[in-house]
Amino acid sequence: MQDLAKSIKQLPKADLHVHLDGSLRLATIIDLAKELKVELPSYSEDGLKELVFKANYQNLPEYLEGFKYTCAVMQDAEALERTAYEFAWDCFHDGVIYVEPRYSPELLKGNKLKAHEVILAVDRGMKKAQKEINIIIDKINQELRFNKVPENIVHPAFVYSHIICCMRMWDPQRSLETATCAVVTKQKHDIPIMAIDLAGPEDGFPAVDHQDAFIYAHKNFLYKTVHAGEAYGPASIFQALTYLHADRIGHGLHLFNTAMVINKTGSEAEEYVKNIVQYLAERRITLEVCLTSNLQTLPLLANDVKNHSLNKMLAAGLSVAICTDNRLVSNTTVTKELLLAHDSCGFSPKTLKKIIMYGIKRGFFPGTYLEKKKYIDDASRYYDYIVS
Repeated sequence: MQDLAKSIKQLPKADLHVHLDGSLRLATIIDLAKELKVELPSYSEDGLKELVFKANYQNLPEYLEGFKYTCAVMQDAEALERTAYEFAWDCFHDGVIYVEPRYSPELLKGNKLKAHEVILAVDRGMKKAQKEINIIIDKINQELRFNKVPENIVHPAFVYSHIICCMRMWDPQRSLETATCAVVTKQKHDIPIMAIDLAGPEDGFPAVDHQDAFIYAHKNFLYKTVHAGEAYGPASIFQALTYLHADRIGHGLHLFNTAMVINKTGSEAEEYVKNIVQYLAERRITLEVCLTSNLQTLPLLANDVKNHSLNKMLAAGLSVAICTDNRLVSNTTVTKELLLAHDSCGFSPKTLKKIIMYGIKRGFFPGTYLEKKKYIDDASRYYDYIVS
């Protein structure tokens, strides 16, 4: 298993579903808390692991407790820049070449910043790291040429884009303002804001309430991803697809759960789910699967990855990207998530490559179609070179 982990870590990967405010370094939380006078339950890394960022959680509220502290230490431009910079490096050290940090500017602006200033600060951190990382990648490519590796084999550049989150429990007008901020900031500052997201509790907060925000984003050529089917049934995914024009679905765990279909039973519920699955499959709408966080927050899985619906997703031919959700809160990496998926499904080498490449192919890439196609081709060839 150690050899497999080492091999997967070397492979070029993407992380399409990762919350920036759930992915800080513990040492940074402690440093920023002292600097910004934020009270923590402990000022040691071991203490925070014991009290807040645990190996296992009793329920979703306990899992979410950590965000109270991460968000509190990020409400400062320099803190946002630092955390984004470190985040990018942490991803690259795991072999991630393409990443889409998602976050809500409204939850991170505090009393000192405006929403667009949060985005600009995050972008400064990501861009600084990107430049430094790509200098290293250039040296890797120079070494490949020195070693007479064919010129079409190149280590792909480190690329990122922003996903701006709206929250289900918000007033819909606030979501529309957030979508507007994303569009205007992208246009005015020419930074890679590629999508908006809808996060937060599903039960009692239907996606359709935020339709105006997502139609606005849709009309302004932003991509849309929606947390759906994580803690609610197939109807949540249906709304994401039909009302919010979702290009990807966050989690999608309960996609196949006919018992959670509202106002339908038996064959009628089965047909409803079958139609949603067919829609997802034919349009290659990717499911952003986050195994560890599902195991940590959903007791019904009994902490056993084999109880997850990932196998059913793959059997149905769906496009699946394996993601982290929260690197800190779930104590995970893309490599760890892929190992978990392998434990559940026993991937062949061909299937492993297919899933990893789905992550790169289905990213909201900040470039032209031809640039994205070249990037995917480069990643595929480099993948083959690594495993050869």
